[in-house]
Amino acid sequence: MVANIRTGATVGGAVRYNEEKVNRGQAEVLFWNRMLYPFDTAGRMSHERCMASFEPFLQANRRTTNTVFHVSLNPSPEDRLTDEQLGEIAREYMERMGYGEQPYIVFKHRDIAREHLHIVSLRIDREGRKLPHDFEARRSVEITRDLEQKYGLHPSVKGQELQDREELRKVDYPKGDVKQQVSSTVRLCLRHYRCASFGEWRTLLEAFNVSAEERTGTIDGRDYAGMIYGALTDDGYGIGTPFKSSRIGKDVGYEALQRYYERSKTALKEPGALNELREKIADGMARCSTRTEFCERLHDKGVDAVFRLNAAGRIYGVTFIDHEQGIVANGSLLGRNFSANAFEHQFHSEEKGREVSRDSSEQVRPSSKESFRPGPSIHPLDAILELADVQANEEQQQRHKGRKKKRALRR
Repeated sequence: MVANIRTGATVGGAVRYNEEKVNRGQAEVLFWNRMLYPFDTAGRMSHERCMASFEPFLQANRRTTNTVFHVSLNPSPEDRLTDEQLGEIAREYMERMGYGEQPYIVFKHRDIAREHLHIVSLRIDREGRKLPHDFEARRSVEITRDLEQKYGLHPSVKGQELQDREELRKVDYPKGDVKQQVSSTVRLCLRHYRCASFGEWRTLLEAFNVSAEERTGTIDGRDYAGMIYGALTDDGYGIGTPFKSSRIGKDVGYEALQRYYERSKTALKEPGALNELREKIADGMARCSTRTEFCERLHDKGVDAVFRLNAAGRIYGVTFIDHEQGIVANGSLLGRNFSANAFEHQFHSEEKGREVSRDSSEQVRPSSKESFRPGPSIHPLDAILELADVQANEEQQQRHKGRKKKRALRR
């Protein structure tokens, strides 16, 4: 069984997500703990009644930013469990995680091939104090292992954690409906991960075959700022036509992302927020003598290390994606001991002179090969972004023609 823990600033979003699943017949409320009856007079799940149960805790909150505890419990597809068994597993998991006295609501989802649970609760107690969360991911794994043995469940497979996030999977361009795939992936990444900068956000999305570009500047005295999203192949190359964030929604646009970065910075500055990730990395550094071995060891711990290398093979940047904790952090954010220079020094003698690896755990960020062609637009910002892209495309074509001309003259 795999447990995926998510955090956030607004419990209303987590409740609304599950409420929509219930109202579409893709989920049901299994039970609730220390909460009001969560249905209205018509028998439909009530967002307002759920929030009324959480509100006293939120009002008492002193300074915690990420107040939401949202976990999904994912048994193996081979496990066949009754609602009573699922309820017992959920109750014991929450009790052992320290949330037994908290208000929480448990949903059984059946929107994918296997049934799984979602549990929504709060990280703050009735006095407004934050509940202890030290080594939360590690404790969660230990608890799920115990529950597997107790209930005779199939053990989870290493590396399955990333695959078992419900809708969060790599964009598959040949599958079609690319805009829907990209928009779903982008929104789920916003929900499940914390990134403190655009660079970290872009690195995260590339792990799921999504490209992201910022477009900012001034045209005719007018400032513009926008986001462009697109699809990538498994090798990291752009495929298809990228599109503006406005085709997805304002919640994934430039301004919304600036607010998201600030919230993530605040969350990651909380005492102990990065300690577990630092421990995993330090352990790998102590035990591994090559970059490849280091990446493999971290991957087994639910962390992807993305190194950026120059043409000479020198490390000039590194980003860590902790899928268990939902943290994306550049080495410099973690401290001097985890910076690019520290890894370059440690792995300096490794495979010098070889080509830059295109291995999935050591990506070199590609640029999209496709030009951006927006359709008819009404909003002024759309027109500005379109003009910027046309100009950039024309410049690229001129450079390409110049290179072809030089090659022809050499012949």
